[in-house]
Amino acid sequence: MCVHHHVSLDLQRYFNGEIIDFSCYDVGLSGLTSFEQQVLTAARSIPWGSIITYSQLTLMIGRPRATRAVGTALGKNRVPVIIPCHRVVSKSGPGGFSYGVDVKQRLLGIESIKV
Repeated sequence: MCVHHHVSLDLQRYFNGEIIDFSCYDVGLSGLTSFEQQVLTAARSIPWGSIITYSQLTLMIGRPRATRAVGTALGKNRVPVIIPCHRVVSKSGPGGFSYGVDVKQRLLGIESIKV
């Protein structure tokens, strides 16, 4: 069962290292293409403390040749952490992140993930 308090409280708890289920929060994806919505919805399903590669995400959405497009769609994420696009990494390292690779690595570190 999904229980949440207030997004700012849950974000604070997350940044303090607590496992938080953000799936309860409605996220508006209007203004995005159906492909971008599909990518962000799939990224939202990646559990806390886990990572997948961009290629694995393309397979999840049934678009195995869309690696670059997936990266572009992830870059349109307006609510990082709630949609955990930081959990999508490249085969050779952390990959990109709209807010900078340092921020991505910090978020991964909160979840005890080293890339």
